[in-house]
Amino acid sequence: MAHARQTNDLPATLRDDEVALGLLDSTYSPTVMEFCGELGLDFVWLDLEHGGPDPWHAGRLETLLLAGERTGIDPLVRLPDTDPTLVRKALDIGVRNVFLPRVESAEEVRRAVRSARFRYDGGPGDRGLAAPRASRWGLAEDYVEREDEQTVVGTTIETAAAVAAIDEILAVPDLGFVFIGPFDLSVSLGHPGELDHPDVRDAVERVRSSAVDAGVPVGGLGFGMDDVNEKAASGYQLLHLGSTTGALQQMVTEWLDAFEGDRS
Repeated sequence: MAHARQTNDLPATLRDDEVALGLLDSTYSPTVMEFCGELGLDFVWLDLEHGGPDPWHAGRLETLLLAGERTGIDPLVRLPDTDPTLVRKALDIGVRNVFLPRVESAEEVRRAVRSARFRYDGGPGDRGLAAPRASRWGLAEDYVEREDEQTVVGTTIETAAAVAAIDEILAVPDLGFVFIGPFDLSVSLGHPGELDHPDVRDAVERVRSSAVDAGVPVGGLGFGMDDVNEKAASGYQLLHLGSTTGALQQMVTEWLDAFEGDRS
């Protein structure tokens, strides 16, 4: 008996103009992945650009995917490169929400998005049709249709070149979202770490307003819940609440500060 894959809820959330909330798991732990699903988060961000397992290592990623499937949560996987071969590899393992890093042009985004589709923009896509884990090794029903419907490919906007090309990037067919990366953007604009610099703020606002006007979901980092709520009210649909290590640091620091006894 063939079994269908569980539904990836992120495409419908973005399509329905709703907000998805998640966190960055900097531990890359299957237990944390599973627990995040129990907590009711919408996604777990796995950043393979700045850390984590080698994205070519299928076994490590499969373990994290299995943990997410246990509680019905899909990871948002940022790859270290936009290479279409790497995108196809991640999808065949079972990733359905892909996050492209450091793009420079609309054509680079278009190649990556097309590599994730069997049919693309009225013509053929560039995804390989095999029998990998994503297809339940050939047992999944309606595999082609479901994968094209359930797969999301978004991109970070974190370079000056990407900001300059934002209108062309937003016009790429089937682009799932743009995610504003203010830290790397501040470096690219010549003001590393200065997120409040006028050049950085203007670039962030240009991307946000352009994406909202184009009807492309926009994501970003949340710096506290007041900031998260403000961003959600201004059109952000994909919001990062924090990281696992950040949450642990906050709680442990509070516990240690509240301790009234002597410590060596």
